[in-house]
Amino acid sequence: QVQLVESGGGSVQAGGSLRLSCAASGYTYSRRCMGWFRQAPGKEREGVAGIYTGGGSTYYSDSVKGRFTISQDNAKNTVYLQMNSLKPEDTAMYYCAADTSGYTYYHCHRSWPDDRPYNYWGQGTQVTVSS
Repeated sequence: QVQLVESGGGSVQAGGSLRLSCAASGYTYSRRCMGWFRQAPGKEREGVAGIYTGGGSTYYSDSVKGRFTISQDNAKNTVYLQMNSLKPEDTAMYYCAADTSGYTYYHCHRSWPDDRPYNYWGQGTQVTVSS
């Protein structure tokens, strides 16, 4: 049974930092696509950052580039999202997701930031940034 369990959300003032974690289990973690997505009220879900777990290559949306960092701990099958210089517009529910249909970085990167290839999702963790 595939499980993605997020943690680390919360409330912070603008300019602050948070780190989200996503612990994956129930499937082969290596050589897969993992991503962080977010959805704010009244808005469509958008890709934030992704990582190819086979080699650690990463990709980001323009809105978070330079402020957010996605990383992984292979030994723990865990993906992290370090969020710095947070802005009120970063307020959203953040979801961890896994795409287990491919095995290459090319597969992960070519579809980014489309969320449709991601077949497993966590329950989400709320991030609220106040001004």
